[in-house]
Amino acid sequence: MHPILLDGYSLSRAQLAAVAHGATVELDAGALRNVARAADFLAAQVEKQEPIYGVSTGFGSNADKLLGAHPLRDELPGAKPSGQSPHIELQRNLIVTHAVCVGEPFAPDVVRAMLCIRINTLLRGHSGIRVQTLQALADMLNAGIVPVVPQLGSVGASGDLAPLSHLAIVLLGGGEAFVNGQRMSGADALARKGLKPVELSYKEGLALNNGTAQMLATGVLAVQQLEDLLDTADLAAAMTIDAFAGRLGAFAPEVHALRPHPGQVKTATNLLRLLQGSTLSDIAYHLVPKFRQWLPTSWDTPAAQALSFDIGWDWVPLTQRHGREKFYQRFLPFRGGKKHQPQDSYSLRCIPQVHGAVRDALEQAKRVLDIELNAVTDNPLVFPDAQAEHVEQQVISAGHFHGMPLALAMSYLKAAIPVLASISERRLNKLVDPATNDGLPAFLIGNEDGTESGHMIVQYTAAAIVNDLASRAMPASVYSVPTSANAEDHVSMGANEARHVLAMAYDLGKVLGLELYTAAQALDLRRDMINAARDLAGRADAEAFASKVQGGPLPDAADRAAFLAEVDALRAQLADADEFRPGRAVAAAHAAIRARIPFLDRDRALDGEVATAVRMVADGSVLAAARAALG
Repeated sequence: MHPILLDGYSLSRAQLAAVAHGATVELDAGALRNVARAADFLAAQVEKQEPIYGVSTGFGSNADKLLGAHPLRDELPGAKPSGQSPHIELQRNLIVTHAVCVGEPFAPDVVRAMLCIRINTLLRGHSGIRVQTLQALADMLNAGIVPVVPQLGSVGASGDLAPLSHLAIVLLGGGEAFVNGQRMSGADALARKGLKPVELSYKEGLALNNGTAQMLATGVLAVQQLEDLLDTADLAAAMTIDAFAGRLGAFAPEVHALRPHPGQVKTATNLLRLLQGSTLSDIAYHLVPKFRQWLPTSWDTPAAQALSFDIGWDWVPLTQRHGREKFYQRFLPFRGGKKHQPQDSYSLRCIPQVHGAVRDALEQAKRVLDIELNAVTDNPLVFPDAQAEHVEQQVISAGHFHGMPLALAMSYLKAAIPVLASISERRLNKLVDPATNDGLPAFLIGNEDGTESGHMIVQYTAAAIVNDLASRAMPASVYSVPTSANAEDHVSMGANEARHVLAMAYDLGKVLGLELYTAAQALDLRRDMINAARDLAGRADAEAFASKVQGGPLPDAADRAAFLAEVDALRAQLADADEFRPGRAVAAAHAAIRARIPFLDRDRALDGEVATAVRMVADGSVLAAARAALG
């Protein structure tokens, strides 16, 4: 893996993800010249005894305190002079007192992303850090030292002060870090990799811990997951559509041209690609049989007798067709698994509108993150080349550390994630409910003896996760809690927001895994039931095929001949049809699932299978199979 060149201007989400997962970084030489110029400028201003926030003054509510030439406490009776500059002590104390997060540590990928973001923003040359300190930060990243950063402690302004202090304290030889998965002191981590602790200079503590790196890192990694999860959601939906023998008109390009939200158009297009080649979708209503429980007398050959189901239709008598004669000229008078209605339920028909809206929320988040990746987010900002009468015009206190742009983008995603999970769970529920699954067996199991539950409780698990996601969707960004003695009187809570989104993305993947697991079972049943009808039609005459139709006239009834003629028309259409199959991409995804999870013909322990389905979403293997089929 080639090193990622950082210059402060061109870091992408894909590059950040590569560093998060192990890539090393290089620092652009031109950017380092800008870094050195800003550091030299600050040192010169300190020599001139200019008052500069965070350099020659205290922080936050201590900003009105100017630093002296030496610590005042050195003048206490009997005190031994420390020999330390207050300017240097200020920066060290900032880091060691601010590293106070609690909770479980962030995963290594998050911490590595935080380090990369911090290095990149400091390379812009507006922060005052020295080249050697910045290079030491890069060396720590490249050496594989992962500071221990507990997850709770940032309010998102002034940036992610506490989490970033946990990064920086390891650079000083303090705190804790992981090396090759082993947790140890920061001093031992540096020593193990042959690195030395750093002593901070002017503004370097503030440069290291004042910024939005935690919320940005977690946000970028969450968005990376959500991009694949949205495609997985489309795939799960497509498999469910094929399992329903659904209607594709709702996804037609001319339909979405009339309401062209970008995500909606993309989702509709994607669904049609995934379903390309399907002979289950848009099948004529009357060709779809409904499930009937298997009986020893259900089938006429040993091969067919091995099936775990029976099939059937109900005939519409002549006396019930008045006013509907034209309809029954187009559709044969048999009621099977599909109702004679031109539209599917919302959870199928409105997939582009719902998935698409989530896609648009994701695109907004990506726009914000892309700007933030190459932004300067610490304070004050140093403009060494500016022509100015006073230093305040070259070192400007502003508010780029405030995380509200990220926080609101993450709030949008927090609301979107439960929406995507919810519609997935509704499709899953529709598959297992015999009142809504268009002729499939209850809970997708034959259950001849009344002893089996099939996929019943899979839906419970999905429902529990959806409820949990919904309860976590409340935006943190609307609850500001002032800090720093009200010097920081409005904060973003963006760190909590982005952390929630990352955790919620993992749980969204679990719901999609459960839908895919259930849809694969339903697809097997739908395909096999229709193909069993086709096979029977190919070897039976009208009289034999009529055994699968209920409600027909008795053998000596006047309309028996008309009934048999209509049965023979149904039989002929099925016999002449090609084998029924799902879309090519759906078939590939289904095959990937079946390679690891067999069809459920009888109740068995499902915990391992559910875990496998969830894992296949998390590792991307089921999505990769579909993408490969699409080329």
